[in-house]
This record gives sequence, C-alpha cells and structure tokens, in this order.
Amino acid sequence: MSKTLIIGCGGVAGVVIHKCCQNSEVFGDIMIASRTKSKCDAIAEKLRGTTSTKISTAKVDADKVEELVALMKEYQPDICINVALPYQDLTIMDACLECGVDYVDTANYEPEDTAKFEYSHQWAYRERFEKAGITALLGSGFDPGVTGVFCAYAQKHYFDEIHYIDILDCNGGDHGYPFATNFNPEINIREVSAKGSYIENGKWVETEPMEIKREYDFAQVGKKDMYLLHHEELESLALNIKGIKRIRFFMTFGQSYLTHLKCLENVGMTSIEPINYNGMEIVPLQFLKAVLPDPASLGPRTKGKTNIGCIMQGVKDGKPVNYYVYNVCDHQECYKEVGSQAISYTTGVPAMIGAMMILTGKWKKAGVYNIEEFDPDPFMDALNKWGLPWIEDFDPKLVD
Repeated sequence: MSKTLIIGCGGVAGVVIHKCCQNSEVFGDIMIASRTKSKCDAIAEKLRGTTSTKISTAKVDADKVEELVALMKEYQPDICINVALPYQDLTIMDACLECGVDYVDTANYEPEDTAKFEYSHQWAYRERFEKAGITALLGSGFDPGVTGVFCAYAQKHYFDEIHYIDILDCNGGDHGYPFATNFNPEINIREVSAKGSYIENGKWVETEPMEIKREYDFAQVGKKDMYLLHHEELESLALNIKGIKRIRFFMTFGQSYLTHLKCLENVGMTSIEPINYNGMEIVPLQFLKAVLPDPASLGPRTKGKTNIGCIMQGVKDGKPVNYYVYNVCDHQECYKEVGSQAISYTTGVPAMIGAMMILTGKWKKAGVYNIEEFDPDPFMDALNKWGLPWIEDFDPKLVD
C-alpha cells in the first residue's frame, strides 16, 4: 500500500485530502501535516468512517528542512503532495531529495521577499532528482496544471504546431463580500498587483498591472472583463509546446475587487516591505491577510461557476486549426461534495491526479518535470472521472 504525505491544511489541501480519500485504491494511507496540527486533526476526524484510507496527522514547520526530513523518515511516504505556500517549495524538495520521496506541487517557487515567481529555482534541481531516481512534478493545479495538460493534449491530437495560446481563467462566483480573495490573500494580491507579461517570438513583453483588458463571453457564465497577467505556466509552455509564437494569460476580475485593491495599494496595504509599528516589525500585506475573510470560509457563501481553459491556434497537415478546451465548475456543487468553493476544488483535484499518475507508474520518471512534459491522455481521462470534465470547441471566438 502506498503512503502519501500531504503538507498543508488550507482550502486546497482540504480538497486534496477529500479526493485522496475517495480514491482509496491508490491512496490507502495518508498523513496530513501542517504547522497547525489541530486543523489536520479536524479534517481527519471529519473523514474517519467515510473512507477506507488510513489517515494520520502531524505537526511540521515546512520552512525547516530538518523537521520535514524527520517526519519523512518516521512516516516513510512514497510521495509528498505540497499544498503549503510557494515560499516552501524548495525546503520540501530538499527534504524529498534527502529521503528519496517523489514530489508534487501546484505552484512554482516564489521568494518571500521579491514577489517574483519563475521556474529557474526548481529547474535547478533536475540533475539531483534524476540521480536520486525520484520524480518531481511541478505545477499540478489547474493553472498551472490542467492548462498545461490541455495544451499537451491538443499538441498530441489536433496540431502539428500550436502558434498562439490564450489561457482564460474566469471566476463567475459571488461570495457576497465587498472584497475577499478566493485563495491565499498574500499570494493572490502579489500576483494581481505585479506587472503583467506575455511571451511573443521567444521574448517576454512586460505590461503595467491590469493594462491590457478584454471582454469575453464565457460558456455558462456570461460576459466578463478579463485582464492580462503574468503567470508561471507561460514560461514552461513556451519551451515545451512546438511552434509557439505568442502565449498569454487572462483572468477575470469584478469592478468591486479592482476598486478595493487600488485603494489598498494606494495606502500601502499591499506592500511586502516591512514597516515599524509600535516597536514591532510587520509586513502590511501579511497584516491585510489577517483581517480579510479566510478563503476556506467562502465555500458556503459562494454561488456561480468558474470557466477555465485554453484557446489555441495553429496548423495540422498545413491547414489552420482553432481549438478551445475548458472546464466549467459550480461553486455550490463543489461545496456540497468536499466543503470547498470551486477555486480550491479546481486546484486540489489535479494535485491528487498528478500524484496518482506517479504512484500508478504512468508518469514515473526520474527528474524534475512540468506537467505538459508527460503523456496527457491518462490525466485527461482522470479529469472526467474525478470531477473536472472538459468541453471541446472547434470554432471558438478568439481573443484579439
């Protein structure tokens, strides 16, 4: 029986844990580890008696390699699913290397003090993982994650070359708060307030935050304003998909969110530079995170749907091909199933599937890999089976 260590116990981790417990054939024994053990105990208690998966819990500080190593040596997992913070990717990878444990994450490493996320830090581990004979699967969430699998699937089945990719991430959900973030506020606000960028003709083109705006009519959601952002999967897809001329990422935002964010930015509340307050050093963004609603609490309040997918243009047998593949997810259905809203659900399900691909040997290969470097077909089948069915459109409206 395989053993899986799940590090983190936030909204996404909750989904991963539920889905692993639904898939007991593969995940027969799991350990949930977090800095706050009581959160791990609460979810374990909730699931006991509903699954044949054996669940244990532990306290661990994912910033400390020695604590992670001690836990891995004690539990002896086959694989570690990292659903902690992106700042902790490297310490967890170090522990996996030392203990010979396969690794899966959902977002690439981001240094805590620079708000700049790129794959170079994790790609630097390639040779060491290869020598250790273990697999590291990077970015097995939805975007990055499923979006990469969508591109690999399109490349395999419908294109000789893909010239243009637009990744569209639409959240049509409403949680009723004037301002809240659907995932970790610190990560969310850092991502949104950063400069935008896209790749064209092999080079990064930088834009001001929210400078490029388009409207798109999303199936089952309707017309939404979307904005060009920098996003990590652009970097790996530009290398791994044949023929790329341009790749962009768009995300939808409502006007209330943008107005509040601008105001918070203007008064310095989104800064990651420490300030002195009453003799204490605090980071404004971390303080803001503490006063905003916990994303995990939004599940019961959120209504509506998400629509996330990729529009691709390219050629097959010398003829032009347009192709759009996407998933629509209902916030309330997700909450009914696993007690979480669709943003966490769409990230957590692919993390479980990525780990399953490695544990079942379908994607077992020594080294560090981005998700689009593997055969997409078994992952695409698993999406349909485990709650994220996809829809194809061979005549999509393109983004100008």
